[in-house]
Amino acid sequence: MAKGFFSQLREKLSGPSYDEMERAPEQSYVEIENAREEGKSKVVVRPFLLEDFEDIKPILDSLREGFTIALVNIRPLKDKDIVELKRAINKLKKTTDAIEGQIAGFGEDYIVATPGFASIYRSKQTAEIKAEAKIDAE
Repeated sequence: MAKGFFSQLREKLSGPSYDEMERAPEQSYVEIENAREEGKSKVVVRPFLLEDFEDIKPILDSLREGFTIALVNIRPLKDKDIVELKRAINKLKKTTDAIEGQIAGFGEDYIVATPGFASIYRSKQTAEIKAEAKIDAE
């Protein structure tokens, strides 16, 4: 009787034997497809060059897709036509607001624009400079 107890205990601890596994019916499984598109699951930091107002369209399209953080070099348009630059930045700002993103200057020649899932770090020093600029403008 004790031998039977230990045999049963060993069977329970070791699991089914090889012969028992062969006789067991195959288990079925369900394959679940990945909902995300390939290549669209990663965030991309993409540089852009703004030479004309028309160059704003690919930037806006990339932001609307939702996976791109745009790093825009505004220097060429800034040197060429400041009015067109202001128009382009205004269009970029409206789009980032619409997608609940953010936009910020990054140095004198770059602008960073993000979709809604990302935020731009703004230090206390940046906030103070912005406040001083606002006071000077008034």
